[in-house]
Amino acid sequence: MRSPTELGELFRSTGRKNTAQRQCIFELLHGSTAHPTAEAIFAEARAKMPSISLRTVYQTLNDLASLGEIQQLDLGTGSFRFDPNIDSHHHLVCIECGSAQDIYAAFPEVQVPPAVAGDFELTSTEVVFRGRCASCRRP
Repeated sequence: MRSPTELGELFRSTGRKNTAQRQCIFELLHGSTAHPTAEAIFAEARAKMPSISLRTVYQTLNDLASLGEIQQLDLGTGSFRFDPNIDSHHHLVCIECGSAQDIYAAFPEVQVPPAVAGDFELTSTEVVFRGRCASCRRP
């Protein structure tokens, strides 16, 4: 993910406003590995900037996703998650606490059979492993 300053410049160059609220969201996402929900980002941003709205958080996240700066993920945890890591990778998801972790692995044997794919153009593959994280396994 680009730096908060670079994201501000990107927003301006695409006709979007670079507000203090958006800059706060950029800073929260930069370097994050947490795969937060919009609500989690909102709670963290609101602690720093009480005037921020949930609508602003959602709009900023959707704008970042449409610009290819973050990934919007449906990991089956009840809410969309946002991943600032746009490199090709997969995820480990805890079925107890919902935490998600990036993993880098190649699965060359995972393919859509040509008879099933038809004229569908495959652009990416995501593998999600589910289980229990170390914290949730502890008695």
